Parts: sequence; C-alpha cells; structure tokens
Amino acid sequence: MVSVKTNIGRRAFIKNTSLASGGLMLGFSWLNSCKSNEAEKMEVREMPKEWFEINGYLKIGDNGLVTIISPNPEGGQNVKTSMPMIVAEELGVDWNNVIVEQAPLNTALYNRQFIGGSQAIRTSWEGLRMAGASARYMLVAAAAQVWEVPAAEITTSAGMLHHEASNKSVSYGNLASAAAQVSVPEEVELKEIGDFDIIGTSKKNVDGTDIVTGKPLFGIDTYKDGMLTAMIVHPPAFGLKLKSVDGEAVKSMPGIQDVFPIKVLEDDFTRQHFDTCAFLEVVAIVGGSTWEVMQAKKALSVQWEPFETYTEERQPYRGPQQTLTIPAGLESTDVHRKKMAEMVSKKAEVVRKDGNPEAAFKNAVKVIEQTYTAPFLAHNCMEPMNFFADVKEDSAQLSGPLQKAELTEQTLAARLGMPVERIDIQMTRLGGGYGRRSYANWALEAALISQKMQAPIKLVYSREDDMTGGIYRPAYQVTYKAALDVENNLTAIHVNAGGIPESPLYADRFPAGAVDNYLAQRWEINTNITIGSFRAPRSNFMASAEQSFLDEVAEAAGKDPIDFRLELLDHASKNPVVSNPIDYDAQRYAGVLKLVKEKSKWGETTNGISRGVSAYFCHNSYAAQVVDMRWENDKPIIDKVTCAIDCGIVVNPDAASNLCEGGIVDGIGNALYGEQTFKDGVPQKSNFDTYRMIRMGEAPKQIDVHFVENNIDPTGLGEPTFPPVFAAVANALYKATGKRYYDQPYLT
Repeated sequence: MVSVKTNIGRRAFIKNTSLASGGLMLGFSWLNSCKSNEAEKMEVREMPKEWFEINGYLKIGDNGLVTIISPNPEGGQNVKTSMPMIVAEELGVDWNNVIVEQAPLNTALYNRQFIGGSQAIRTSWEGLRMAGASARYMLVAAAAQVWEVPAAEITTSAGMLHHEASNKSVSYGNLASAAAQVSVPEEVELKEIGDFDIIGTSKKNVDGTDIVTGKPLFGIDTYKDGMLTAMIVHPPAFGLKLKSVDGEAVKSMPGIQDVFPIKVLEDDFTRQHFDTCAFLEVVAIVGGSTWEVMQAKKALSVQWEPFETYTEERQPYRGPQQTLTIPAGLESTDVHRKKMAEMVSKKAEVVRKDGNPEAAFKNAVKVIEQTYTAPFLAHNCMEPMNFFADVKEDSAQLSGPLQKAELTEQTLAARLGMPVERIDIQMTRLGGGYGRRSYANWALEAALISQKMQAPIKLVYSREDDMTGGIYRPAYQVTYKAALDVENNLTAIHVNAGGIPESPLYADRFPAGAVDNYLAQRWEINTNITIGSFRAPRSNFMASAEQSFLDEVAEAAGKDPIDFRLELLDHASKNPVVSNPIDYDAQRYAGVLKLVKEKSKWGETTNGISRGVSAYFCHNSYAAQVVDMRWENDKPIIDKVTCAIDCGIVVNPDAASNLCEGGIVDGIGNALYGEQTFKDGVPQKSNFDTYRMIRMGEAPKQIDVHFVENNIDPTGLGEPTFPPVFAAVANALYKATGKRYYDQPYLT
C-alpha cells in the first residue's frame, strides 16, 4: 500500500455520533482535500433518520449504508456514478450500499462547485481515495479496540471487518459509533492499484432509470406552487440596444401579469470571467403559462437602436483585470471572412520561435501552405436555458442547471445587493452544457424578474432565444506553412492563428518541440458578437487544422500519415527542441497512435473504404482516431470510428466509453454541418430547421474505443475525443473525394 498524508487537520474532519442508531458521519474539507466530487444514488436499505449539513462528507449509518455528498453538478459525464466508486474502493464497502445526495451551492462548505475543463475525476482522485481510506482506518482502529487485537491483523471487504485468528467479523454499520471515537489519522494507506476491485469495473449510470422514465431531475422540470412563467425578448441583432417598449396592449392578453425592461448588469460592474452577457438590457414578459407568454411575446412592440462603442471592465479567471472595448456596428459573416483573410499578410504577434525558421523556408525544396477556417457555433443544449427564482427582500431561493454555480452566486449577490449568505441555489442536473451553462445571464434575469414581481418565477428560453442570443464558439482561421528539404524531411513549421475575437493558438503543443525550426504567431479581430467556452475550447479548431495539415505534409513527403507523425514524436522524445518547453508527453502521444494503428488494422486493404487518421493532446489526455468512410450518393457514410485514448486509470470503463462516443459523434456533426452566420448583426439560423445538426442515420455505424492501460492518475475525458475527429473526417473525405477540405463545415 501507499502511505499518504491526509492533509486534513482535525477541524476539517467532522465526526458526529448523534446519528440515529449511532452511525458515523465523517466529513472532510473540499478545500484542503479534494477539489470536486460526485457520488451515486442507489436505495437498497432504509436510510438513517437524521442527516447533517456540513462540508463535503462521508456518512456511515448503523445499517451499513454509505452516503457521499456531491458538491458538483452532474452534466452528463456520469461522474455521479464514477466518483463514489473511488470512495467505495478505498473504503472497502459493498457497491450496492453506496448512495448519493446532491449538495446545494454552499461556498462556506464546499470548494470548486463547478464543472468544466474535463477535470472532475482528475482533481478529485486523491481526495476521494483519502476520504475512503481514512474512514476505513477509523473502522479498523475501532474493531481493534473492541476485539483487543492488533489493527494490522484486521482486514476489510464489502463493508465487513474480519479478524481471521479469532474468527470474528462485524459490519461497518455495527462499528460506526465506535469508529466515531477514533482520532482522525494524520496519514493513511491507499490500496495498491493492482488490488482495485471496484475501480476499473463497469457500473450502470445510477440516474439512468430516472432519466428514461421522466423523473424530475432537470431545471426545466421545476414547479412550485404560485410560480409564474417568464420569457425575455432580446435585440434581434448584435450591435443594437433597447430604445423603447410598449407593453400596454400585451398586458391585457390572457394570463399576462406584466411587461417591463430589465438591466441585467450595471454599467460600472466589473465582470468576472463568466459574466459574459450578450445584451445588457432585455424585456421581460411574465404570465401564468409558457403558452400565454409566448403569444404575448409575438404581439409585443419593441423598438431597438444601434449602440455606440463602449468599454467594460473584466476580471479574468486568472490574470490581471482587463478593459475590453465593445465595438459598435452591425456585423456580417462575409465581412468577417474578408477581415480574417487579410490577416494572413499582416504582421502578427510572435508567441514562440525555435531555431531559424526563416532560413529553413528560404532553403526549402518544397513549401506547403494552407489556410483553414471555422465559423461561429451555437451550443444547442437539448434542455433550453431556464432558471427558477424566488427573490424576497432579504433572501433569494434559486434552482436550475449551472456549470459555475459558485461564480454565478457572486454575481447574483452583487446585482441583487444581497450577501451571498442570503442566497440559496439548488443545483439540478444539466440537460447539456458544453460550456454554455457557464455563462448564466439567464439566472440573473430570472432573479431580477422575480425581484420585480415579488413572486416566484421560472424563466424559460425558447430555442430561438438561445440560438440567437450569443455565447458562441468563436470564428477561427489559421495558416500553416511547412518546409521540406531535398530528402522530403520536414525542416520547419510556421503557424499563424487568429480569430474573432480570440486566437485559438496553443503555441507549445505538437508539433512544437518536434521540429527544429518552428514559428508560432497569433492575432485577433474585435467584435460585439459574444463568445464563450465551447467543448474543448480552441482545441476544437486547432486539432482539425493541425492534423489536416500534417496529413497533407505527409503526402507531400511521400510518407504514411501515421508513420510521419510517429517520426516527429520520436524526434520530440529523443532529440527535443529545448529552447522552449512543450506541454505534451511525446511517448504517451505516440502510444495512442500506435494503439489506434493496431486496433484499426491500419494499412490493410479496405475495399471501398476511405480512411482518415488524427491525433491530439488536450485536457491532460491523448486521443487518436481512424475514421472509415464510404462515399455514396454524394454524401459520406461513416462505417466505423476506431479511437485510442490515454486518460490514465479508467474508473468506470462503460461510462468512459460512452463519454468518448458522445464526443466523437458531436465532433463529426459539427465538422460536417455546424455553422452560425450573421447578416447586419442578425443571426441567420435560429432553430434546427436551418441550423444543421447530425442526424441519427449519419452517426457512425460502429465506434470502438480502446484505452491505453497504465497506472497514471486519471486525466481528462469529457473533451479530448472531440477535437481530433474533425481532422480524421477531413482526411477521410480527401481519400474519398480527392478534395482537401479547409473550411468548416465541410458539407454545406
């Protein structure tokens, strides 16, 4: 076993023996131990009669039940099943006796109550193991005292304590009260990875039955007695603001309670990282039902006018405060494209330079240069944006789907003029997030409407409200240039990446460090169209461009695309460029390429099948994919995707495979069809009749996911399989059609 310091002081552990029937409740600080955690719900026995509000905690009742409070929201990653598996593993409890409760937002008790960045398992791994191991230690110590035997002679399994020499056994529940008297250990022993019997086995999604039977789990399911329904009307175009609203006629319509404008954020408010708000002032319509409000919305008379250029103060999640300029004007996609095209010939900021790329290009026998573009994308979560709010004079009760609840609470407190201690947010399951639910202006709107109405309300966005309301994936462009010598060796790479309004460049990622002469530059074009995090931010574009370009370079060099990449990674491993750091492990990167080559049977004859390969590193993990495609009736048919991924130890294999499959299907759909366009500031696509999504029959017929087996602590998984599939599709399309695809979406 491995001994680790608990890093938790006596005050951080909370033990309470006043549980009904003498159970043990062991609490641990999320701030000092684990940074995020999820758990499970599986009702197999009667629960103890009394629960306690503490920080993150583990409870053991006299009947052997173990409850883990989950501070973080569940957004479809299935961490609500996987995380309690980690605790149960170290605790040595029967998996069937693990249950979970979703915590409300409480920043006084919990730390990092948000999801994003594929970091849930990674950041909680050690803390969750430590929590289970500490409880096991205390139970063993209690048994040793009761039986008067050395603790080293006691073993645990499936919620039972055993002493072989005296032939004594007892359940955890029967010793919970005694264990509560044991001092919290300063150091605990964790199980050897080879001894895991829960981690690494597949467990079913514990919310699965509730989801398919329609149990109320999501924010949109919220219903409270006396609740009113609200919707908002926002400007029809970016670059416009509210001029006036005439709601008198609408107020006389059936069920309508009121119509009024609301200022979402004050002009002098310093915005935090996720306080992006597309429209500072919107019109609220409040009524008795969604249908009544929708009819009033159609009849409402609102006047809009252009706004002047203005600035706003913003405090990034990391780094110094910024002053951002929001330009005036009604922007259009055709103008965006012209502006980005012009940036290729303009001077850009140098972010990384290795060797002498200028000389390498001057001496090159062959130069390959290509430009890749990608449009704005809408998130299109299946559950519409919604939030419940009941704001009174001195308190606020809210409920709904959020990714960054603790950050939203801070903004709510500032806007409502109410201390955070008076705000209670209940977190519901997310019906899709992908970054969109990090930007919770709709939660602010709900609170402000409730405050104005002095009544509980549920705010609901229509699909059109959400799709035309901003927080898009930015539009991007990158130009790659490669130099080959007389022997077709790659001697230099130049990447010049920018976007509206941010650059997607990761200057220290592959092939940086694998090419002796390397130049990376960046640029940006400002806009008033609001953008935000989108599944695998920036990586979702850079992977597609980089990996498509490397395929073209490999072809120009006369090399197999996988072998070509492996040669570069071998160089980065054995003879790395040391002038600047790289942020990837070349051997692990090569490992997924070798595995996908083996599992896809790359190189074997495939009659009628065109194959494309891609690999990428992001969110601390490595993924490689091979797409098998047929071209029939002028459209692609994807027969199979083979995926290899190195994400460290896999806690729940079935759940992990499902997550990878979802990322692959999502990536294929966005690569082939995803696009939001603008004309004079107006989003041109407002619902699924015009915004093309992948359809059931267009998904791959088969997806095979293979995990690299190692003992590395878990890394990211929710996002890493999303970016590389864009290029795998593009490379397969080239093999199928003879045409290179440089602009997304590939099919229009």
